Amino acid sequence: MFKNRGIVFLFTTIMLLILVACGDKKEQTTQPAPTQSGSTQETNEPANATTREITHLQGVATVPVKIERIVVLSAAYIDHLLTIGEKPFGVNVEVRYGSDYIPYLVNELEGVHLVGSADSPNLEAIAQLDPDAILVESRTAEKTYAELSKIAPTIVLGKEWLEYGDDTTAWTQDLLTVAELYDKVDLAKAKIAELELKTAEAKAKITALPDNRLAYIRVRDKALQIYAKKGHPTNSLLYNDLGFTPTALTPEEQRADLSLEVAPDLNADYIVMEVDSNGHDNLKMINESTLWNSVAAVKNKQVFETDSFWLFKGWGVIGRGQIIDDKMIY
Repeated sequence: MFKNRGIVFLFTTIMLLILVACGDKKEQTTQPAPTQSGSTQETNEPANATTREITHLQGVATVPVKIERIVVLSAAYIDHLLTIGEKPFGVNVEVRYGSDYIPYLVNELEGVHLVGSADSPNLEAIAQLDPDAILVESRTAEKTYAELSKIAPTIVLGKEWLEYGDDTTAWTQDLLTVAELYDKVDLAKAKIAELELKTAEAKAKITALPDNRLAYIRVRDKALQIYAKKGHPTNSLLYNDLGFTPTALTPEEQRADLSLEVAPDLNADYIVMEVDSNGHDNLKMINESTLWNSVAAVKNKQVFETDSFWLFKGWGVIGRGQIIDDKMIY
């Protein structure tokens, strides 16, 4: 009897050891494979997935994992794509560009199809391209989203800049969403970090200037305007990121008309003057004004003429980098 109990006890013990060993082996085989850094690799998509979902202002769009033909109806999003090493298949063209492609990106866009303006896209031309996805701004999506989404998954980005409040990095949100389309978010973050370093180096030089009051001016056909401290990413680049001091006449949030009568009160050490293509006659008249010539920046020949593409450049890594690289002042 005791001998039988011993055999039963020994058999039970062996079975328990086998079960424990099997459990350990199963647990080991179900652990995710570690990455090279030693951390657990996490993925939101199956390895064999053919599509991914992108959340945007109109909901969720399902796009191919491998996008080969994307149509872009915004200069900002063209900048974003090129920042992460992707070339658009079709882009918008605008009269104010003065050419087929936005000038500061023209070298990278040779051969890209043109599909009308952002406000009035050529739907037939877009459909013929058979795009995998379409990128459009929120301000133009109200008229075009329904038609575009019938052609291909349409992703709506952006919103009124004033809605971002004091977030001077809000322009990067759309870049990261565009990067998500190509699974290149890490690359986009690295490009943003590179830009931040370049910006910080420039800011150190600008804030070291004995006087760095800046007026950002626009000369239009029949008007002279001054840009605000906020209200646009180019403005925030100049006054927040680069550290220029706004003048006494610089508005807080929205650009305003500037009459020559108050020009002597501008008290600007530097002026960046953006001249519209039809504003050169007005500029000639301004330059002949004694009131204008009484401004310190004008007397000291510290007026730097640029074009309207600074407004486009402020939305992207490439454009903002070009503004900094101009080194017109510092």
